[in-house]
Amino acid sequence: MARVAVIGGGTSGLGTALMLGRRGHAVTLFEQDARQAGQDLDRDFFHWDRPRIPQAVQPHSLLAPVRTVLLAETPDVYADLLARGAREYHDFDWFGEHPPHRAGDEDLVTLRTRRIVLEAALTAAVRRERTVDVRRGCRVRGLAVEEGRPGRVTGVLVDAETHPADLVVDAAGRRSPVPAWLVAAGCRPPVVDSHRTGIAYLCRWYRLRDDGPRDPGRVKTGSAAPYALAGVFPSDNDTFAVNLVLSTGDPTRGALIDPAVFEAAARRFPATAAWLDLDPEPRSPVLAMAGLDNRWTALVDDEGPVVTGLVNVGDSLVHTNPTSGHGVATGLRAARHIAAHVDEIAVDPVGYHAWTAQALRPWFDAQVTGDRATGQRLAEGSPLSDRRAAAVAACAFDDPVVMRARAQVRHLVRPAHDAYGTDEVDRHVTAWLDTHPDFTPRHDGPTRDEWDALIPG
Repeated sequence: MARVAVIGGGTSGLGTALMLGRRGHAVTLFEQDARQAGQDLDRDFFHWDRPRIPQAVQPHSLLAPVRTVLLAETPDVYADLLARGAREYHDFDWFGEHPPHRAGDEDLVTLRTRRIVLEAALTAAVRRERTVDVRRGCRVRGLAVEEGRPGRVTGVLVDAETHPADLVVDAAGRRSPVPAWLVAAGCRPPVVDSHRTGIAYLCRWYRLRDDGPRDPGRVKTGSAAPYALAGVFPSDNDTFAVNLVLSTGDPTRGALIDPAVFEAAARRFPATAAWLDLDPEPRSPVLAMAGLDNRWTALVDDEGPVVTGLVNVGDSLVHTNPTSGHGVATGLRAARHIAAHVDEIAVDPVGYHAWTAQALRPWFDAQVTGDRATGQRLAEGSPLSDRRAAAVAACAFDDPVVMRARAQVRHLVRPAHDAYGTDEVDRHVTAWLDTHPDFTPRHDGPTRDEWDALIPG
């Protein structure tokens, strides 16, 4: 059995350690933050200062791969998630009655929950795993690297000693120090592919009141204006987040930090207005996250692996604009692959690098392409012009066949060109347009003049 050192105790690090431990491997997880997610979810979520993980307090929807991995590898964690308040939502729930079942439909399920609930369930499971030694409040300060071409990582440096390992897993997140350590050790640098999104992300958390209305009715969770997007993230234990997305160059962005301005703006979008009309209790200030990029960090170049004995996972490998919610899904998929193939990866990581390029890289590339278009559209305030593309989006909420394609793309099951590019989807969209001859692409959010009128001068 392999000795594995995991750097970082976020969702990907916890998931990697747990799945490895349950296969009998000896795992040591190093996490520099001494605090861990526990029983008081609200305290941990709203009052835990985590500057290295700004996305921790942003809204999450856990996509189908999260559920699939947890049910297959750690069903107790999945059951714990539900017991702590996470809720399942199938994309066909929009219709009330599901259409005739097709293979794969059972997987098109979102887990509506805050990230802290998943962290708490994983943390509790890891504590129960005898093969996993968790060292919280313990900062890794470097790597032990044997010289060679390529070099080989043989452990991690902690305090004044070296902790030996057959494999080191970098799960230290988007600000991982591991690439710099490799360069300092004389290894070839990792290959970093980074793209700024030009998108700013603001949210505010609310809770439904015990004595208030509970359901906004059959309302879409997203709305749009030419220069801004608005959405609702229903979550666990009667919490939900209202979210606004706009260009980083938008002159009104700073004013939205004011809760009154934020809420006034959110009320001009049908999706978010329907939830705010339930008179929820505000639970947070407006939480902003900007400087977003999509970044792929490969520990392999044209010559092969830049080092052996080391792989990366989660945001250390790939992190994307959180709007699409890919991060936890890709992190747990990679964690599962490492756990299933750790012995061969410890000897030679080339197979792991090939797997990430095949299984995860296409979704990264699609996010880069989509964010580039979205960032440009928001910055320019461009009106909708592609009638067919707008019809596909609208038709999905009337037609289960098109909704299935939409869900397959959203849940990382099929790329958009495959899911939407079938004769069946084409026929259904054409039929929908035939019954909606006056359909014109339009936004349902406020005009620019209406938006600017909400912002203090």
